[in-house]
Amino acid sequence: MSTRRNRIALSGTIFVILLAQVLLYPGIDTLVVVFGGGEALRASMWFLAAEFAAFVAFAGLWGAASDATGRRVPFIVAGAVGGFVGYGLLGLLPTLDAATFGTALGLRILQGAATIGAFSLSITMLMDLDGGHGRNMGAAGIAIGGGTALGAPLGGQLYELGPLVPVYVAGGLLLAVAVVAAVVLEDDGTSTRREGFSAAIVRIRETPLLLVPYAFGFIDRLTAGFFALVGTLYFRQVFDLDPGATGLMLALFFAPFALLQYPFGVVSDRIGRTIPVVAGSTLYGVAVVGVGVAPSVGAAALAMVLVGIIGAMMAPATMALVTDLAPSSDRGVAMAGFNAFGSVGFLAGILVGGAVADRFGYVAAFAVAGGVEIALALIVLPVVFRVDRFETPSPRW
Repeated sequence: MSTRRNRIALSGTIFVILLAQVLLYPGIDTLVVVFGGGEALRASMWFLAAEFAAFVAFAGLWGAASDATGRRVPFIVAGAVGGFVGYGLLGLLPTLDAATFGTALGLRILQGAATIGAFSLSITMLMDLDGGHGRNMGAAGIAIGGGTALGAPLGGQLYELGPLVPVYVAGGLLLAVAVVAAVVLEDDGTSTRREGFSAAIVRIRETPLLLVPYAFGFIDRLTAGFFALVGTLYFRQVFDLDPGATGLMLALFFAPFALLQYPFGVVSDRIGRTIPVVAGSTLYGVAVVGVGVAPSVGAAALAMVLVGIIGAMMAPATMALVTDLAPSSDRGVAMAGFNAFGSVGFLAGILVGGAVADRFGYVAAFAVAGGVEIALALIVLPVVFRVDRFETPSPRW
C-alpha cells in the first residue's frame, strides 16, 4: 500500500475507535443507573475509571507484543474483536437478574483492556509511515478529534432512543474496525522483531527523554478525562442540559480540535515542538478554567471552542515528539508508554476531578484541572527547550 493510502486507512480506524468510545459520555449518568450504579457522580466516575485503568495496565503489553512479533495488524484485529465482545456483554448485562454494578465494572475493564490494543497499535502503525512525524501525528489527531467530535453529539442523540443504544452502536463499530483492519491494513515490515517484553522495557529505560512528551501527554489527557466526567455532569446539572445538548457542548471542543490538528502538526515540523507544546499547554489550562467560571451557556460554549483550538495546537506536536525520540524498532513500546501515561492522566482527571467536584464544587474542580496543566507545563519548560533543540529532525523550515 502507498504511504498516503495507509495513512487514510489507519486514520479511519482510529476515528471509529474513538467514535465508539465517546458515544457513551453525554449521558453517562443515565447509563450507570441502568447498570445499578448509585449516586450519579460517583458511579459515573468509577465506570469511566475502570476502562482507563485497563488502558494503563494493558497498553504496554500490546505494544511489546507487537514489537516482539514485528506485526501490528493481527493485534489491531484482536483488540477490536475483544472490544466488540466487551460492549456486547455490557449491553446484555441489564437482562441478567443477578448482574450488579460490580459486574458492569468488571466487563468495562475487559472491554478497555481489548480496546487499547486496537487504538494504541493503530497509532503506532501510523507512526511507522514516512512523510514527516508531524504530518502523521496530525493525521492521528484529526482522527482522534474527529471521532470524539462526532461521538459526542451522536451519542447524545442515541441516548434519546434509550440508555443502552450507545453501547450497542459502540460494539458494532468495533466489529466494523476488526473487519476493515483484517481486509485493508497490511503490515509493511517497518517494525522490528524483538526478543520479548523485557527488551522493550529496557529500551524505555534507556531513553529517559521520552518522559518529556509522556509528561505533557499526562497533563493533556488529565483535562480530557476531567471533561468526560466533570464537564459532562457540569453541563447537565448547572445548565440543566439534556444528553443531546450536552453532546453538542462537548462537540464545540472536539470539532476545532479535530479540524486544526493536521495543519498544526505540519507547522510543528517547521518551527519545532517547544512553542506548540509549552505555550499551548499554558493557554489550554487558562481556557479550561474559563469554562468553569463561565456565567452562561453561551460563554461556556465560547470557552469550549477556545479549548479545542488550543488543544489542536499542542496535541500533534506532543505525539510527534515521541517519534522524534524513539528508534523506529521501538516505536510500539514508545507509543504504548505515551498512551499509558495519557491513560493515567485521563484516569487522574476522572478521579481527582470527580473527588474535587464532589467535595468542593465545580468551580474548584475546573480551577484544579486548569492549574495543574499550567503548573506542569512551566516545570517541564527547560527540558523541552533542550529536547526540541537537539532532537527535532531537519529540515525545520
